Amino acid sequence: MTTKGEAFAGLSVAITTPFKDGQIDYPTLRAQIDFQVAAGTKCLCPVGTTGESPTLSHEEHDSVIAEVVQMAAGRIKVMAGTGSNSTREALRLSKHAARASADAVLVVAPYYNKPSQEGFYQHFKALAEAIDIPICIYNIPGRTGKNIEPETIARMAELTNITMVKEATGSMDQASQIMALSNLTLLSGDDSLTLPLLAIGGRGVISVVGNIVPRDMIALLSAFEAGKMAEAQQWHRKLFPLCRDMLGLATNPIPIKAAMRLLKRDTGELRMPMTPLSPAEEARLRSTLAGYGLL
Repeated sequence: MTTKGEAFAGLSVAITTPFKDGQIDYPTLRAQIDFQVAAGTKCLCPVGTTGESPTLSHEEHDSVIAEVVQMAAGRIKVMAGTGSNSTREALRLSKHAARASADAVLVVAPYYNKPSQEGFYQHFKALAEAIDIPICIYNIPGRTGKNIEPETIARMAELTNITMVKEATGSMDQASQIMALSNLTLLSGDDSLTLPLLAIGGRGVISVVGNIVPRDMIALLSAFEAGKMAEAQQWHRKLFPLCRDMLGLATNPIPIKAAMRLLKRDTGELRMPMTPLSPAEEARLRSTLAGYGLL
């Protein structure tokens, strides 16, 4: 069965928002986009979790989406982060992204206020009726405080332009249930679970580690697609220490920003309340990057 969001199968990268002296660093953002285009990445996901969207002003959020679309210039797809725990705010952001010519929107489950399953459904239905570009449901209960149940996701899948789900529950049973109940394109929301999710029918990943090694993640996806399971497993094992550290050393995007600073691709600057890695954590990250052959 062909999945609804097949155009977004493959590698999407949840890009960081570079800062310099507290302001958005647009020249570095452009360099990061060019880096992803050169690697063959399918899609960029600006202003999501990795893009520090919680600390961007509304103006900055809109500006980053518009700039990324403009800098991408049709060379790579753009799936903009437009979620909020206020339906009105998510509508405003999503409409703006559609007007700015984003190819799709990535919408996190409303967080903190913990709606009922009916509330989740009505939130996404309101968005689906307001815009005509594809919508990716982003389910990450570890951050939002509540799971969107597979049955609710299957209900949402009946809405024409809800075409994808970014699955970050860590539950293979949940992912399997979504695929049994719907024809949504399932994308991994955890780098280290990409291969297991592909094995049960997932079609790609929205990656953090892809900020630094997009070609290696593409190699894993391509090997799996070609039926070369041993090769895909080899890439999985190689990537695993990096994937583990990016989400395990500290909250995302603290480790990936530190890694990009060590690789001289970003200032590494974060916005409060995010704070840098401790010296011990940075030493461990440095050792992982060296072990991978990046330093």
